[in-house]
Amino acid sequence: MSSDAGLLDPPLDLLFEGPALPRFDLPESLTAAYAGSLGFGAPRLFANFVSSVDGVVALPDGGESGHIVSQGSLADRFVMGLLRACADAVIVGAGTFRKSPGQLWYPEAIYPPAAAAFAEARTRRGLPPKPAFVLVTGSGAVDATEPALRDAIVATTAAGAERLRAQLPPTTRLLVLDASPIRLTELVARLHSEGLYVLLTEGGPSLVAELVAGALLDELFLTLSPSLFGRWEGDRRKSLANGVDLAGTTMDLLSVRRHGSHAFLRYAVRPPAPVGPQTHNLAIACE
Repeated sequence: MSSDAGLLDPPLDLLFEGPALPRFDLPESLTAAYAGSLGFGAPRLFANFVSSVDGVVALPDGGESGHIVSQGSLADRFVMGLLRACADAVIVGAGTFRKSPGQLWYPEAIYPPAAAAFAEARTRRGLPPKPAFVLVTGSGAVDATEPALRDAIVATTAAGAERLRAQLPPTTRLLVLDASPIRLTELVARLHSEGLYVLLTEGGPSLVAELVAGALLDELFLTLSPSLFGRWEGDRRKSLANGVDLAGTTMDLLSVRRHGSHAFLRYAVRPPAPVGPQTHNLAIACE
């Protein structure tokens, strides 16, 4: 990025945007880089993922999959930071958390060049300097020394709380939920009761599938990366929504942007059609 360029050089190109989308009062540097403003009604729960053209979002080995799938796209990192800057809280499942040692789920952590603009955006909306970080784990089997857990909210079961209580930093708060496996409806309701209404989830695929199945996910932001990974039986590679039959859930396209050969798609998610009795839990997503 050249010294005289904006926050993203070149900026995103706006190809399509639906009418009457909410718009926050964002700094001009952010709207220039994003090719327009961004906003959400409240309450709102939205997900952000990067996927290969053949639908792979998570790889079984190595570190955090997003950087590999996105081909290190700076534009993808900028959009991730912008979405975090607009959110009251960022929700992550235990599987994604374990694969991301040392990661912080703050706007400036994923895209440092826009740190000042992200901070100004939150100030304009009367938000705290950083979104709350919410880790969802039923078992409590996570590394309590991870820096992301300082000042975090750990949503867990009674058994998970018992396991973690003596290990977590004093600034970490346990949110003990009633059911085991965890019920996402209860989690979302509890966050709303604490004034956290604009919620972003960054994974993983099993958690997002459960949110869609429970008619809790309102929007999906999907970066389509110009890459192909392939699939084969038993490969353990995961698609965007993993482990639940979503019966062809329909989405409405809200906007399309591009940056080089990467496409940035925004969808509204319609509630899924019922397909008969099912049991939805977070045993996979939030162990």
